[in-house]
Amino acid sequence: MCSMQLDTVLVFICVCQLGAAGRSAHKRGHKLETYKQSRLRRETTRVDGGSHKSGSPIFRRSPDMTKSPMTKSEQLLRIDDHDFTMRPAFGGPPIPVGVDVQVESLDTISEVDMDFTMTLYLRHYWKDERLSFPSTNNQSMTFDSRLVKKIWVPDMFFVHSKRSFIHDTTTDNVMLRVYPDGNVLYSLRVTVTAMCNMDLSRFPLDTQTCSLEIESYAYTDDDLMLYWKKGNESLNTDDRISLSQFLIQKFHTTTKLAFYSSTGWYNRLYIHFTLRRHIFFFLLQTYFPATLMVMLSWVSFWIDRRAVPARVPLGITTVLTMSTIITGVNASMPRVSYIKAVDIYLWVSFVFVFLSVIEYAAVNYLTTVQERRERKLRNQLPCTCGIANPDEDMMMTTCYSDVDPNTTGTYGMPENGGRQERILAQLTLADGQSQSRVKTSRGYVNIWIDTHAIDKYSRVIFPGAYTLFNIIYWSIYS
Repeated sequence: MCSMQLDTVLVFICVCQLGAAGRSAHKRGHKLETYKQSRLRRETTRVDGGSHKSGSPIFRRSPDMTKSPMTKSEQLLRIDDHDFTMRPAFGGPPIPVGVDVQVESLDTISEVDMDFTMTLYLRHYWKDERLSFPSTNNQSMTFDSRLVKKIWVPDMFFVHSKRSFIHDTTTDNVMLRVYPDGNVLYSLRVTVTAMCNMDLSRFPLDTQTCSLEIESYAYTDDDLMLYWKKGNESLNTDDRISLSQFLIQKFHTTTKLAFYSSTGWYNRLYIHFTLRRHIFFFLLQTYFPATLMVMLSWVSFWIDRRAVPARVPLGITTVLTMSTIITGVNASMPRVSYIKAVDIYLWVSFVFVFLSVIEYAAVNYLTTVQERRERKLRNQLPCTCGIANPDEDMMMTTCYSDVDPNTTGTYGMPENGGRQERILAQLTLADGQSQSRVKTSRGYVNIWIDTHAIDKYSRVIFPGAYTLFNIIYWSIYS
């Protein structure tokens, strides 16, 4: 009985303590709320009161729906209220689409593939009243590629392009800017590889003009009017653009109409750029080596004709070197069906080297023929070698003596001291019908054979002809 009374007393004490704690917490929360409300009323009173004071720097800014985080872009532009699969003002006049281009880089020019690679910023300008929205301060809204897929944009493509892509690092390089009146700016960063028809008949002394062509794929000129937004000023280039093999002379733009028999007429925009090739690389790698090989082949003209092991390898080496140079140049060039300027120079140089080998073959052959004739004359005719006096009355019938040109002193030397190797044979012919030793008739024949004549003429003709060829070649192509 006593224990039950004790439990009742303890429960009553706990209930009383909990009630007291709740009443104190309620009082503190009420006081805190009262403090916040009073502070808010004071600040509101201060702002409202200050706005009526003259010269007060505090003003209320009017709300702008374009900057409100509670408004979705699709709702603001009313995208769901329109059919953006149709062009703006469908059924009416063609929509004008202005274009301007910022060329970022001109990456490569390939003669083998006959193409070029360019990276550029392509910007489109048009007006779509379906995208207009209310704005109190006329500020635009900028979006990325996610909104581009929900509205109408021009379907531009690059004519004669082989490869092209939109950069996507770190996200798609696409920008869409919409103005309150419906004007739209659509910009994207593109790298395109397009065809360039090159005329290599003057290679490597040539100048090439390539074009990048932009056109709408689906819309004819009845639906879309494509034009350069600011004429030639619509094309801007980076001053740091440079190529290792070409000098960029100029960029310019044009506009033409393109006709397709099955679909009609289309507006086409052209970006033309002119390139002039640097010649110094080809001078070092092609022209100078070819010229040196030709000059090296002339050395054989000063080598003794009897030095076969010296002259033959020299001629063969120069011929093979010229063949290697020609092969190396053609390996890096397209297989065109016409003759290039570098082909003319290399093949003419090859002909000069080849003729120097033929020249020695002719000298060697004529020397052999001459020696055969001399041996034949020794065996058939009586002769005496030396300077004979025709006035002397003597006859040599059975004697023959060889004179070594190296032991004859200054005999056979020209007035200028140059050595000429000559063989003088004096032949005394008797009457064929007379068998006696009586002189019935005498004939004297002097045979002078200069075996170095071809080499002497070649020393002058070959350099002179090659110099004349170079003068004509560089005056035509440079």
